[in-house]
Amino acid sequence: MKFFPLSLLTKKFFLYSLGILAIFSYIFAKFADELVEKELHTFDLQIIHQVQGLITPQLTSVMKFFTFMGSIKMLLFLFLLSCLFMLWRKKVWEAIFLLLAIGGGTVFNLFLKWVFQRARPTLHPIIQETGYSFPSGHSMVSFIFYGMIGYFLLLFFERRVAKAISVVFISVLVFMVGLSRIYLGVHYPSDVIAGFAAGGAWLVICIMGLRVMIERGSR
Repeated sequence: MKFFPLSLLTKKFFLYSLGILAIFSYIFAKFADELVEKELHTFDLQIIHQVQGLITPQLTSVMKFFTFMGSIKMLLFLFLLSCLFMLWRKKVWEAIFLLLAIGGGTVFNLFLKWVFQRARPTLHPIIQETGYSFPSGHSMVSFIFYGMIGYFLLLFFERRVAKAISVVFISVLVFMVGLSRIYLGVHYPSDVIAGFAAGGAWLVICIMGLRVMIERGSR
C-alpha cells in the first residue's frame, strides 16, 4: 500500500484526539482499578440514593424511553437507517466505520463484562436485566453510536449554530441514556461512567481511522 503523508490539519487533529483518548483511557482504568480494589461501594450508593430518590411514575416513563433509545433494537434500527442513507449519498467509508464502531464497540463491551464479571445492583430495580454490569453496555454503545452520528453532523453542517445544537442534543441524549440505567436500578453509577469512558476511547480510535481513510480517498 502506498504511503500518503498526513496533512498538517490532520496531524493536529490526531494530536488532540490522542489527548482525548488518553483522558478516556485514564478514567476507565481508574474506575476499573477501584472496582478490583472494592473501593466503589460508597461512591455508587450515594449517587444511587440521590437518583432513585426522584422516582415518580411520570419520571419512570421518561427514563424508560431514554433507556429504549440505548437499546439494541433501537440502535440497530438507527444503524441500518444511517447506513442506507450514507450509501445512498455514496459515503461508503462513513458507513464502514459506523459498522466498525458499533460492531467493535459491542464486542469490546462484552469482553470487558466477561473480564470484570460484576453482578448488577439489587437495591431497587424497576426493570429486570440479565448479564454482567461493568461497564454499562447501554452507556458504552450509545456513546459510540450517537457520538459517531454527532461527528458526521459536525462534518455535514456548515453553520456554527447547527453544529452547537447537534453537540448539545447528542450530549444530552447520551447522558440521559446513562442516567436512566442508574434510575431504573440496573447499573451502578460507576458502570455508566466506565461505559462512557470505554465508549469514548473506542469512538476516538474509530474517528481517527475514518479521518485517515477520507483523506486518502480525497487524494
